[in-house]
Amino acid sequence: MPATRSDQDGCRLRGLTITGSRESGSVLIGVILPIHFDKEFPDIDFTMRPPQGDCIMFSFEVLQQFQALRFAVEEINRNPSLLPNITLGFQVYDSCAAMRHELDGTQMLLTGQERGIPNYSCHEGPSIAAIIGHSISPYSILMAHMLGLYRYPQISHYSTSALLSDRSQFPSFFRTVPNDDFQSKGLAQLVIHFNWTWVGLVALSEDYGQQGIQVIKQELLKAGACLAFTEYILNSRLDKNAPYLTKVIRDSSAKVIVIFSTDVEMVPLLNELVKKNVIGKIFVASEAWSTSVLLSDSKYSSVLSDSIGFSFHSSVIPNFQQYLNSIHPLQGPEGTWVYDCELLNQEMKTELLNMCAEKEDLKSIYNSFSDVSSLRGAHNLYAAIYVIAEALHDFHTYHKTIRSLNDKGFGQFEDLKPWQLSHYIQAVRVRLTSGSEIFFDKNGDPPAAYDIVYWRADETGNVQHIKVGSYDTIRPEEDTFSVDLGVGLWAYNNGQVPYSVCSESCFPGFRQVMRRGQPICCFECLPCSQGEISNQTDSIRCMKCPWDQWPNLQKDRCIKKEIEFLSIEEPLGTALMASSIFSSSIPTCIFGLLFYFKKTPVVRANNFSLSCLLLGSLCLCFLCSLAFIGYPVNEKCLLRQTTFGLTFALCVSCILAKTLMVVFAFMATRPGSEVKKLASPWLSYIIIILCTFLQFTLCILWISLSPPFPEQNINTKPGIIIVECNEGSTTFFWSMLGFLGLLATLSFIVAFLARRLPDSFNEAKYITFSMLAFLSVWISFIPAYFSASGKYTVAMEIFAIQSSSWALVVGMFLPKCFIVLFRPNMNSREYLMGKNKK
Repeated sequence: MPATRSDQDGCRLRGLTITGSRESGSVLIGVILPIHFDKEFPDIDFTMRPPQGDCIMFSFEVLQQFQALRFAVEEINRNPSLLPNITLGFQVYDSCAAMRHELDGTQMLLTGQERGIPNYSCHEGPSIAAIIGHSISPYSILMAHMLGLYRYPQISHYSTSALLSDRSQFPSFFRTVPNDDFQSKGLAQLVIHFNWTWVGLVALSEDYGQQGIQVIKQELLKAGACLAFTEYILNSRLDKNAPYLTKVIRDSSAKVIVIFSTDVEMVPLLNELVKKNVIGKIFVASEAWSTSVLLSDSKYSSVLSDSIGFSFHSSVIPNFQQYLNSIHPLQGPEGTWVYDCELLNQEMKTELLNMCAEKEDLKSIYNSFSDVSSLRGAHNLYAAIYVIAEALHDFHTYHKTIRSLNDKGFGQFEDLKPWQLSHYIQAVRVRLTSGSEIFFDKNGDPPAAYDIVYWRADETGNVQHIKVGSYDTIRPEEDTFSVDLGVGLWAYNNGQVPYSVCSESCFPGFRQVMRRGQPICCFECLPCSQGEISNQTDSIRCMKCPWDQWPNLQKDRCIKKEIEFLSIEEPLGTALMASSIFSSSIPTCIFGLLFYFKKTPVVRANNFSLSCLLLGSLCLCFLCSLAFIGYPVNEKCLLRQTTFGLTFALCVSCILAKTLMVVFAFMATRPGSEVKKLASPWLSYIIIILCTFLQFTLCILWISLSPPFPEQNINTKPGIIIVECNEGSTTFFWSMLGFLGLLATLSFIVAFLARRLPDSFNEAKYITFSMLAFLSVWISFIPAYFSASGKYTVAMEIFAIQSSSWALVVGMFLPKCFIVLFRPNMNSREYLMGKNKK
């Protein structure tokens, strides 16, 4: 039994009642607009069919877009050169920002009936040539899947999702706004432009937010920035995850937060931020909320002031202001489907009543509806109308040339297939009356052009959106991105660009050391090691200075190392040189004194010629220290130690000869002694010559086999080049000193044994004292030599030379000089023979 009509109706799902507006014409354009952006559902008691809910939260901004649609259609219909004899009309439905409304509205446009029926079309009047919508990307994706099945041309004036550029899924989708990939890359470039390297990311948990934030994340990481966190506004939760997001933003050290979301979904988050008084953060806005009127309320100014972000490129529509002023909101084709005052909030009612009260002139009313100084959404929709009109015109022109039209003409478009118009839209290139040009690439995307807008609160607390730069991919690469910093940015940061870094920059002289388990932007600053510098901010490694250079105190550049040697010009060198010259004059004076009294018994008794030779060697000992002062050159290095060794060998051998002669002289006085032959003066000269020759031979071998040489020592003292003489062979050096020690030790032992010989002026006890002081000096010299460094090693050796020489002068000659000058009674033969002693 066939089903009756009532049975069939009962089997169908009840459709929604969708409000809208229609303007007749030869060809129609379908439009889906979210005139309202929220729904209110009454309580359900499950005793009746659930109601569809009421649309609330009226949008003046979308109303302005609707009026731009009307204005464009009227402008085209008046233009004799564009679609001549053809009138455009439109069919508009309010989606109420609800996906079911959007679906039913799309099906109603395709069906041509008051109810959407899949795969059914019965247009009683002109067909729909193309559909404009939606302004929300997920809704546009759903529409594009449906319209793509029929290759129906769809143009969105606000959907930016990168997914919609996939021609394999959406073959007939176009848009007059840029792809989000461009925006994401531009936002990342904006962040990097201000050197913000520690950034938090917040995104809407839908395709729009997830895809946009993913590109930003990739671009930031590629540029070397780091992410403090990545969180999402969850649509699945009533609170939109706002409490948790607020805690993350408040507790994070990141000062810059990129938010990729729509304005409506951000409201709970902003309310929570205001409630928790989270201020001092810089929010970087995506285009979906960067110029939002909803968020420009003064209650959000404390949180959103100093925000910066991307918005669609603003433009103007010539004569649009006059058009808006000439119409009355309640008398247009939109009628009461737009303005249901019972469902408006009080603020909207007041604003709407003010507009409605102006019967003839609306110039005194200034709000988001009447402000046409920076049109974005309205201009994009205006451009979409012109794109469709130009495509229809091209189709009409082409077919007019290949065949004659009947009287009905082109106005009914019986031959127009949806896929044909898609072809013409793809190829269209439209120059608008505002001067801008629009065209599409192979994916249906227009050129990317954005304004960079800055949020600044005025004196009343209301937020102003100020254009401070642009991002335009049509321009040359070097001019694509530009920001004008001279327009009062960062009013709440004293005009200075805010910092957002995980770690403060490492100044020159320091290097970065990564913190374990943290991003690369989080690091410690450690000073460069000894001998290294860093001359750039945030250096990851330090550079070693050349061998002859050393870091300055700041360790940011290398400077010439200080050269150290015992210089004559410095006080220490001058003092030692003066001491050496003065000391060398003392043996000369003593020689003169002894020469004057050479016939006196004391002088004659102590071998005058040997004493003169000893005084001469002592004078040379004092003077040899001069070879150690001054810049070391090859000749100095060769001669100074050998000169020192030879002069002291001569000096100590003279003392040894003197000591032996004292012993031999006493032994020769014994009756029948054969030692008398050894008391000859020639023996002392033989001893001196032999000892000196042995030292000379040792020095010749030293110079021949491993000679001393000058070198620049950079290892002993950091930052100082010690110019010194390398002794060549330490074995020869210590052998030379050891030979001197051997001679001195022999002299000391012999003199010590002979100290008690019966003689009125026994020189042996003075030699004992002299050699004891001499040996003490040089034994002390050994540890001092190894502990000192640089010029102080040389100074220590000069001090040892002069000290030991003075010990010999004082011990050997001071008693004689005292007797000669002050005790003449002791300088007699009788006294020396012991006859005057009592």
